[in-house]
Formats: sequence, structure tokens, C-alpha cells
Amino acid sequence: MKKQKLVLIGNGMAGVRCIEEIVNIDPHAFDITIIGSEPHPNYNRILLSTVLQGGTSPKEIIINDQKWYDDHNIQLFTGETVVEINKEKQEIKTNKGKEVCYDKLIIATGSTPFILPIQGADKEGVIGFRTIEDCQQMIAASKQFKKATVIGGGLLGLEAARGLLNLGMEVDVVHLSSSLMDRQLDQTAAKMLQAELEGQGMNFLLEKETKEICGEGRVASVRFKDGSEVESDLVVMAVGVRPNVTLAKECGIETQRAIVVNDYMETSAANIFAVGECAEHKGEVYGLVKPLFEQGKVLANFLCNRHLPGYTGSILATQLKISGVDVFSAGQFTGNDSTKIMTSYNEVNGTYRRLVFKDQKLIGAVLFGNTKDGQKLLDFIAKQKTIAESELEHLFYSRNSTHNEIETMEHSDLICNCNGVSKGVIIEAVQRKGLVTIEDVKQCTKASSSCGGCKPIVTDLLAYIHSDECDEVIKQSSMCSCTTLTEDEIVNEIQLRKLSSIEEIINELNWKHPQGCETCMPALHYYLSMIDPNYDNEQAHLIVKDRASKFKKEDTYALTPQLYGGETSAEQLRRIADAIEKYNIPKTVITNEQRIHLMGINGKVLQNVTADLALPLQANNGNAVHNVITSVGGQSCGCDQSQSLEMGIELDKQIEYLKTPSDVTIGVSACHHDGASAATKDVGAIRMKSGWEIYVGGSSGKWAKSGSLLCVADKEAETVEMMLAFIQYYRETASYRERSWQWINRVGLLHIREVLFDLELREQLLRQLVEEKVIRRNSREKSYS
Repeated sequence: MKKQKLVLIGNGMAGVRCIEEIVNIDPHAFDITIIGSEPHPNYNRILLSTVLQGGTSPKEIIINDQKWYDDHNIQLFTGETVVEINKEKQEIKTNKGKEVCYDKLIIATGSTPFILPIQGADKEGVIGFRTIEDCQQMIAASKQFKKATVIGGGLLGLEAARGLLNLGMEVDVVHLSSSLMDRQLDQTAAKMLQAELEGQGMNFLLEKETKEICGEGRVASVRFKDGSEVESDLVVMAVGVRPNVTLAKECGIETQRAIVVNDYMETSAANIFAVGECAEHKGEVYGLVKPLFEQGKVLANFLCNRHLPGYTGSILATQLKISGVDVFSAGQFTGNDSTKIMTSYNEVNGTYRRLVFKDQKLIGAVLFGNTKDGQKLLDFIAKQKTIAESELEHLFYSRNSTHNEIETMEHSDLICNCNGVSKGVIIEAVQRKGLVTIEDVKQCTKASSSCGGCKPIVTDLLAYIHSDECDEVIKQSSMCSCTTLTEDEIVNEIQLRKLSSIEEIINELNWKHPQGCETCMPALHYYLSMIDPNYDNEQAHLIVKDRASKFKKEDTYALTPQLYGGETSAEQLRRIADAIEKYNIPKTVITNEQRIHLMGINGKVLQNVTADLALPLQANNGNAVHNVITSVGGQSCGCDQSQSLEMGIELDKQIEYLKTPSDVTIGVSACHHDGASAATKDVGAIRMKSGWEIYVGGSSGKWAKSGSLLCVADKEAETVEMMLAFIQYYRETASYRERSWQWINRVGLLHIREVLFDLELREQLLRQLVEEKVIRRNSREKSYS
């Protein structure tokens, strides 16, 4: 099949991250062309301050060198600017006269520095701070001049000021507001930062509005509207950026503050997409790296025809090291009449903490000096979990900075927020690939490759992994002796190569044993079925008797009529009794799962028994949600039993026909008087005064354990939704034969909550569950007809 032509306008971090995702998902899907205005390969713009400060060379901040583009057959044009998009011809034109056709076009033109529209802004010595060339101009100026003025007391301005100080210049920082970084810090944290930076040599001119830049040809001074003036040989404009939307606007693409996109980063023009600082999603324009990477990942999956949830927006969070000072902020940290605030200020060690609550939920936070709890606080803000008074102390006081902190982190806890790299991913990479240095970890996992704020904790984690204290082992061994591939690698190859049968897998993936084994064959059937629900229909000969248990010794079968929620009727019981008598079924038992089990059925009459029963049958073979067990409370508790019965019936109907990685049991208890049975199921719901408590990851078998509280739902409908979404997410992400509690331990309960609490993600999971159930139901009915 002919490859589509994909063109990316902009060679920055957001656009190229999208291309990285595409070549990882499907390296053969597109012929890719990238056009960038700067004369460099893709580099890390966030680390420009380290170049200015002299700690890093421009070469060291390159993310993808020319070899990377060549290795992935990507055509790169640097130092060239796209000046026209022809939507009708699906063609772009550059300032050098080059014309390139596209099937899909990504606009990732980023932002441009905002230069104040004041007299003298065009003089020599007035520059922005956005590119490698800007850094080189400042370094050259520092060798000839001594006095610099930075206009703008935000993050960019402070980073520029710190670099100029390192270059030996005297620096004045001019800021319109009364406090520094007023978008990220409250006044207390801002004053602490100002004091720290003044101690380093910066001079601040706050509440100053610049009127003009004076000088003959070259800047000589900066004059303010209050009449005051400061001498200056170099002026750095760091008052913000503006989305670069000129190209999109000229060709008629809808723009507001930036290029308007939907959840899949589509613009108003067909086959044209936008990501990064030039994109506006639901009224928001993001400048932080994590949202931009998230957008790139969503777009990559969409372009590669992977039907995953779209981009839903991001919670703004900043965790940075400014001139050696750690700061963190997230959410709505200012507070108002409807909020409550907890603060802590330790003048001795220079730390400050501000937590903002609304309705017993954390909505914002500011940390200064010690930011180790930033990710934990961000989790609380994102999940909007109600916080009990007993939890406040643990939430408010910081953890000690010791090995024990690393040791107590869950494998699913994020280490690198920008790139979404967890502790478990780093441990696995270090152990599997023998990584030794922080640079090894960065190259392999991308942890610390963006803003660099997580570098200290990555360093601590690496030291912990190589210490005697670490006994954590994460090994992904091969599926079986037939292959050297892990289950994740096999699933990825099936999707990447579009393999649709066992035979194709064995041939394409170089299986050592052509017939497979008892370990890999069921797993491969399962993964093929999960990737394509129609696979079961095509393999109907494999599933004809999957709803009947066969007893090999007697050559007989057992059937279990599906009684939704354990509820039955006189008519159903009459049919069962008639079948028992007519076919002389020798044994009938009531199972501990509230079902009637018909045993000893002769294989010759199996189809006839099924026809006479005229009832749905519970799956007895294969991994599935076998049934829902309803517990209606004690005989004398007097609690309302109807709701649990109705919920059990609804759940049973929603999950029948579905395959799961391992057997799944569901329990519904009418009240807390008999809640233990539900709490020891894979998924269980218990009716309480405050609503329904939902427990997950329980087990009542050999590995008996109580489940963990997932959440409390107010209403029955929400309870059913949360339980079904949990099951679907487990189905989509767990390995074959991995029990629910093992899966929860691996991916982390916090991560699962984050997915299920996101309304759009939850709705997407529920849609996928319903669509697959319909396909499988039709497949079953066809196979039995």
C-alpha cells in the first residue's frame, strides 16, 4: 500500500515528539518531511538557560541529531520557513521556493517572543530569549558590555538574568507586577524567591512600566513611565510569547488566541492538525512541555488509526529549579472566600508550603525550597479526592529526603512528569539494559530529558537501584520457550504487522516450535480476540462448546443457565426441571455462586438440552466474568435488598460474552451487614449510607485477600459505570492470566483512579465495552445456530 505523505511545519519539541510517537507506532505508515526555520536539528528549548549560564553547550541540548532523521527516512529542511499553505491542492510553499505536497499536515510553529511596542525597541542590543542564536548574542555582548536589563520577572526573565550574571554582567530585572512569577507563585513564595535571587546578585525594579529604550544606534538606557531611568548596554525582552498563527490565519484556518483544535488536534481544515504552543484546545493554550507531549501522543495515535481517547486538557503544574531554588505550583493556588488554606513557613531552612482546599478537596498548591511532594499533591488535585481530616497531616508535612522515600514509592509513581516516566519503567530499564549513568537513563527512558527538574530524583533512584538496599526486581521474561519476545512485544508486533492468525504470528515472529505450546497458544488466541473481536467469529470451531464444561473421564458435559444477578423465576425453574427429567441429567447442584449447575450431560444431546432450556448460558471455559454474585444482607438486618438485586442483574447483562485476561468475579452487597463477600471479589460494591463503596482487586480463592477501596459512588448508575469501566480497562491493559490484584499492583491504584475519574476516558471505555459485547454476542449466536 502506498505511503501517505506527512509534512510537519516546525522542528520544535512538540511537533517532533509527535513524529517520534508515529515512528514508534508504525514506522512504515508515512513518508515524512519536516521543515524548520532554525538552522539546527530538533533541540531542547527548555535548556537554553543552561547554555546561557555556561553549564551546557548548544550541541548537548540537541534531542535528535541528523542521524536520527536519516535512520527513520525523515527528510529534514533546516533554515527554511513555510510561507504558504494551499488547502485545496494540499501543498505548502517555503521562502526558498520549495513546494511540497501532503496527505496530512501538522502545524507546530510554536510561539514568538513578544517585543514591547515602545520607542527604541528596534535598537541594536535589544533581543528576545527564544533560540540558540539569542543565547549566542548575549554571550557575545557579555564580552564587550557590562550592564544588562531584563524586562520581565517571569520564569524566562529570571533564567535569562541568572545566565547574564554568570557571564559577569550586572543585571536589573524589570517587572510590571509587585511580585515575581505572579502566575506561578503566591506573594509569600515570590518574596522568598526575590530575597534568594537578590542574594545571588540580581537587582529588581518592581512595579515599573517601560516607556522607551534610549541610545544612539545602540541601547544606552531604559526609561520608565515614572520618569526614572537605568543605564543598560543590553536589553532582553522576556515579557511573554505569542502563538505563531500567522500562517494558519492567512490560509483561512480558524484561530482565536491560537489555532483552534478539537480533542484529536484537528483544525477547521481537512487533513490539517496543530500541536504545541500554537494550538488552542477548549480555550486553553499551553506552554508547558507535558501538555504539549500529551497532545503529540494523542495526534500520533489518531494518525496511525489507533482509536484511543482524545486529548482532554491538562492541569497546569510547574516544578522548576530557578537559579538553584526549587519551586512547585499547581492548580488554583490563590484562594477565595469559598476556599480554606493551610500554610507552613520555615524561615530557618527556607521552605514554604501553601495548600488550598475547597469542599474537602485539594485544588491548588505552592511549594518553595522542598518540592519532593509535588507529584503527590498533583495527584490529589487531578483526582479531586475528598480528603479526610486524618489524611491532612500526612498530606501537609513533607517526606524526609532519604533512600526510604524512593523505596516507599509505588512502581507506578511518576519520576519524570514531563515525559510520564514512572519509577517502575526506570527500574526495568536499568535492570534489563544494564544502565549505569544518568545519561544512560535519559537516552533509554527520556526521564530528565526535558526541563531537567527531575534529574536529582532520577539520580537518587539510580543510586538506590544499584545499592544493596534495593530488592525490587521488574523482569519481563519471554512469554514461553517458543519465543524470546515478551507478551508486550508480541502484542505490539501483532498490531504493527497487522497479523490476524496464529499461523501468521508463528511465521512472522520466528516461533521456535511451529505448533506452539500450552502456554502461548491460549494467550495468542486471547490477544488476537482482544485486538479484533471478530476473530472469534472467524474461529467459530474453537468456541462451539465454550459454554459447557467437559469431564474427560466420563465424556460428559455440564451446563450452567445464566440467572442474571442470581435471580430466577418459576418459568425458568420449570424449564430446567423439564430438561433434567427429559434427558435424565444425573446431577443438579446449587453452586456457591448462586447458579444451578447441570452435570453429567451426554455429549450427543448437549445441543438439544441447550435448545430446550432456551436460556442464556454462563461461560464455563475460558477467562471471563462468569457471573455476578448478589448478597442481599442478613435475614434480620431489615436493609433494602432491591437495589443490589437490580444492580446485579444489570451488571450480569452488561458483561456477558466478554473475555478477560483471567477469571473475574463480581459481588454486590445490599448493605454493610454482609459486605465481606463483595470486598473479596475482583470487583465489589457495598451499599452504605453515603452511597456505594466500590472495592477492586480482592480474591477469595487460594490467594485470599480483601480488595482496595476504589471510590465511593453516590448513585447506582455511577456505581455500575465505574465497575464496568474498571473491567474494560483491566481487559485492555492486563497481560493474559494476570489476576486483577496483580494488575493493580503493577500499574498502581492511583493510575487506575486517574483514568476512571476522567469522564471522557470513562465514557470511551464504556463505549468500547458495549461495542465489543455486541460483536461477541452476535458471534456466539451465529456459532450456535
